[in-house]
Amino acid sequence: MALTALDWSILTVFLLFPLVIAARSAATAGQSLEQYFLAGRQLPWWLAGTSMVATTFAADTPLAVTGIVAANGVAGNWIWWSGALGSMLSVLFFARLWRRAGIPTDVAFVEIRYSGRRAAVLRAVRALYLGLPINCMIIGWVNLAMAKILNVTLGWDRLTAVLAGLALTGVYVSLSGLRGVVLTDLIQFGFAMLGAIAIAAFALSDPAVGGLDGLRTRLPDETLRFLPTLDQGVGDTAALSLAAFLAYLGVQWWASWYPGQEPGGGGYLAQRMMAARDERHSILATLWFTLAHYCLRPWPWILAALATLLLYPDLADPESGYAFLIRDHLPAGWRGLVLGGFVAAFMSTMSTQLNWGTSYLVHDVYARLLRPHANERHYVLVGRLTTLLVMALSAGVTLHLESVRQAWEIVLEAGAGIGLVLILRWYWWRVNAWSEIVAMLAPLVGVLVLRLSGGAAFPESLFVIVAWTTVCWLAVTALTAPETDDTLETFYRRARPPGPGWTFLARRVGAPAPGPITGQLLDWVTGVAMIYGVLFGAGTLLLNDTILALPMLGTSLLSGMWLYRRLTARGWGSPTR
Repeated sequence: MALTALDWSILTVFLLFPLVIAARSAATAGQSLEQYFLAGRQLPWWLAGTSMVATTFAADTPLAVTGIVAANGVAGNWIWWSGALGSMLSVLFFARLWRRAGIPTDVAFVEIRYSGRRAAVLRAVRALYLGLPINCMIIGWVNLAMAKILNVTLGWDRLTAVLAGLALTGVYVSLSGLRGVVLTDLIQFGFAMLGAIAIAAFALSDPAVGGLDGLRTRLPDETLRFLPTLDQGVGDTAALSLAAFLAYLGVQWWASWYPGQEPGGGGYLAQRMMAARDERHSILATLWFTLAHYCLRPWPWILAALATLLLYPDLADPESGYAFLIRDHLPAGWRGLVLGGFVAAFMSTMSTQLNWGTSYLVHDVYARLLRPHANERHYVLVGRLTTLLVMALSAGVTLHLESVRQAWEIVLEAGAGIGLVLILRWYWWRVNAWSEIVAMLAPLVGVLVLRLSGGAAFPESLFVIVAWTTVCWLAVTALTAPETDDTLETFYRRARPPGPGWTFLARRVGAPAPGPITGQLLDWVTGVAMIYGVLFGAGTLLLNDTILALPMLGTSLLSGMWLYRRLTARGWGSPTR
């Protein structure tokens, strides 16, 4: 694809503006670890929430969606659509708790919830596990997607693309800290969305596609369905199997750890929640993220993916079809803007992953165990150097991955089953450090056994791994002693979690009884109806007809109004009946 002088000019602006923001943010970020990793805990909801959704909008996502649609049709997106159930849990159950906890990272949670040497070991092991292998895997698949785009559009080989992208991002993240990251995210998200819409529009305008009407008439009905089909495998029709659908909707969203969809709202979402101004801003940020993530972003990607089925039906690597759309269907000027949008999406995700992963290594390992008494500027320097180290390790991972979806599945299987512990540790006093340790290790054993024995493949493997992990951690919980009353009481008074899971402890230590949880559960159902109403209402409007879309959109509107009224009435604070 030939870029004109206009294209290169636009692309250069996208490459330079993060460095300008980094230079302006560097002095403030260098003052302390709280400034470097949490932006002084002063982020407004709209900035924190936009940063969340910008981070999940990377170069990998539209490529992965294109591959998913090619394999399983529109319904294949349940692999991530199911996460809306967990995201609404984060909004209504966990956002205020994370902000209230007042901790520097979500991994630090273990030492306010558990006690003793086992808690310290769990904190260090979890920080190293998430900060290095898991984080490098995530960065690796983001790099892979960007490398595929640059290979098709500019002819760059994978190594050149990886090194160029990492070098640019690593420099600005190491300087700017979280404040610079979220300010850059705000602009990057806008341009990334504009680019995604442009790609879909130009692809649909091709005569071989014939617009939305062409998609409806030229593609099989099974490919356009939102729900699974029972007759998958007839001919070459792409459709989602019922077993895969049940794994996504019934198990994955609450049981598996995955970046941006963590049960209990951990990871970089928790980082933004903890960096918000107060509990209200934390809830609003997470709500805005959930709306934007599941309702605003998907359809430009899905429409473009459907267009690739007509334009490039025989690709060996279906994920690369999205890059071919950029190369073959964008006019001069738009090429630079769209590539710039991809660079923006790439950098927003990379910057968060580097900052978030480094926060574990510095806060929870280096400052906690190796140099607990150094000054703040020393820790910031170590953070900047560690960012560059993680960047270098991630480059090696990228060179060994073949597809984005492959990496997604590896991470989902490796964290299958731990989700229930991450949820219940807030709401059930009996969960202890051994519960979480076993829940973290058991999935790895389960994956290894399945691979060696030739057992169930993803996503059906989730049923086996989750069942195995759940039995393991529940058994260990029953066989080991609970945390001490002092530890449990201190945590309970600090976080004030509602629900019956703390009633026994509250009575035993003479603490106030926990608040009710019924109202939050009702709010959660309403919130889920709101999200899926918008998602499928918009899809029905595009791919079916207006009449069918109206009830879905109307349900979503009424649900949103009711939920907002409920949250406002109680001041965005404690739950009600």
